[in-house]
Amino acid sequence: MPKESILVVEDEEDIAELVNYNLGKEGYEITCAATGEDGLKLARIKRPSLIILDLMLPGMDGLEVCKALRNDPATHEMAVVMLTAKGEESDIVVGLELGADDYIIKPFSPKVLIARIKAILRRKSRTIPTEESCIKIHELVITPGRHEVLHKGKSVDLTFTEFGVLHLLARRPGWVFTRNQILDAARGHDALATDRAVDVQIVGLRKKLGSAGKYIETVRGVGYRFKE
Repeated sequence: MPKESILVVEDEEDIAELVNYNLGKEGYEITCAATGEDGLKLARIKRPSLIILDLMLPGMDGLEVCKALRNDPATHEMAVVMLTAKGEESDIVVGLELGADDYIIKPFSPKVLIARIKAILRRKSRTIPTEESCIKIHELVITPGRHEVLHKGKSVDLTFTEFGVLHLLARRPGWVFTRNQILDAARGHDALATDRAVDVQIVGLRKKLGSAGKYIETVRGVGYRFKE
């Protein structure tokens, strides 16, 4: 069974070779680029399933490449894994906010990299519900058209903002959303004006969901996700 294609954008030759070798053993079709400009060009031509992207690249850096990928309809849905020596919490948050699906810090374990790539590609292969699709996950049923949430068949009374936050998280289980992404999704609602307000909404939402509140997980220093 043919494996997906992966584009590796990395200017350090030894790391590019290490990634190429280990992913090649797994059967992935690998293409490499040493600059951000070449990586972006190959992404548009090759249409890979996933891109492994270094941040500190000559010329156009990885953050600029990620931003360009997300702004182009032809590459918008491509999975991006940032692989970088920049390991500060603020760097991770910026990378995820720009649309990276995962963020791996150098030095790294090839086995962990492969496991994360497989997990991302599994998620990407699933159909993400549309804005109006009914979502059935764990013991919850979320119906956007009715603005209705059922927990074990019983209605849960949520505010407009709480419903919006839950719907955002539940549409992509396993995905980590930063507080800023949650703020952006709820833009226009005065209830969410600061990072602290997001945390308050999450606390209230968990309480109202009862035993299902445990599915909203905190990712320390980054944000929140809905458990798969």
